[in-house]
Amino acid sequence: MAIELRTPRQVEEMRPAGRFVAEVLTRLVEAADVGVNLLELDALAHAMIRDRGAESCYIDYHPSFGAMPFGKVLCTSVNDAVLHGLPHSYKLADGDLLSLDFAVSVDGWVADSAVSTIVGTPNPDDVRLIDTTQQALAAAIAVARPGNKLGDISAAIGDVARDAGYSVNTQFGGHGVGRTMHGDPHVPNDGRAGRGLPLKPGLVIAIEPWLLASTDEIVMDADGWTIRSADGSRGAHSEHTIAVTDDEPIVLTARD
Repeated sequence: MAIELRTPRQVEEMRPAGRFVAEVLTRLVEAADVGVNLLELDALAHAMIRDRGAESCYIDYHPSFGAMPFGKVLCTSVNDAVLHGLPHSYKLADGDLLSLDFAVSVDGWVADSAVSTIVGTPNPDDVRLIDTTQQALAAAIAVARPGNKLGDISAAIGDVARDAGYSVNTQFGGHGVGRTMHGDPHVPNDGRAGRGLPLKPGLVIAIEPWLLASTDEIVMDADGWTIRSADGSRGAHSEHTIAVTDDEPIVLTARD
């Protein structure tokens, strides 16, 4: 496991990427409305990337599980899709649960964040699901301090999820962030407190709890990217890039 710790100066250099990712996600949530096509949201994100002079982390991304390079700059996961949703021609409908995941490089530093929102009329079950991912993320960030272990972050997520009655899938989770989008360490969404990597100042990670309403089993679409619940239940996803410091963790992708 090759884990790089960032200097305080490097963490400061990562702030513009975090601010830009937050700005784009805020704009996308505002734009997501009934009748808006997922491809329009991707085009909006693409235009903002060009205007900023940033570089997409997704468009040429082709890990071993991907059937092809991603080809878009934004993940758009709708309803029973929860992760890596490949934008396609679909017009958002009233009541859709939309998860947006976005990562870019600005001046050589990466930031990665995700948010779930409801289009039009909210369903209370969807609101609760989204709220739980946000609470799990907040709980995980709160323990991202020197003296704690990586397992404390994972346990915080799992505890919030289980207390709310949800099961947890650990196949996909958080990860190190720096010059590239995905690095060590892997940050599972469940674990045992007091175990694992000691948290040290300069560790920069993306923490990303995601939950499905009534299962922890997933299936993948034929596109080789879009991950859905195995039982058709809805999913939600919340993510921030954070830096461990000598004091409070810094949420680099915090949205206003």
